[in-house]
Amino acid sequence: MNISQLARETGLTAKTIRYYESIGLIEAAARTEAGYRVYGARDITILRFIARSRSLGFSVEDVGHLLTLWQDRSRTSAEVKALAEQQVAEIDRKMTELTAMRQALTDLMRNCHGDDRPDCPILDRLAGESGADRAEEGCCEHHSSFRESRV
Repeated sequence: MNISQLARETGLTAKTIRYYESIGLIEAAARTEAGYRVYGARDITILRFIARSRSLGFSVEDVGHLLTLWQDRSRTSAEVKALAEQQVAEIDRKMTELTAMRQALTDLMRNCHGDDRPDCPILDRLAGESGADRAEEGCCEHHSSFRESRV
């Protein structure tokens, strides 16, 4: 099968498949006399393995390690479990970070009237200014000079 067919079978793009080949995550495909890549059933299995691993958030490097473990029948399941545990810890770290980001944005939104006035506490905080700083500058004057400098 060609790369387009393989892409359909695995849900990956042809560009992704070529990338995985270029970094050595998958073996280089056999080629026809015309230079087209040719793939088989084993390639589908390996790329589906990679796609599932990536969908669980494993890095390309970790996927390479998982592939090595998967193909090594002398490996222990403890090695695989350790990688999975590391990934769960990374997901937990990201969830904590995302929760903090969500809370910060929620707090910013709570302070914004969301009306037709030009003053915006969200933008003020992103700029590192307090509401008092903005009042001293004059909100509309500040925005108009900013717009003029951007034109």
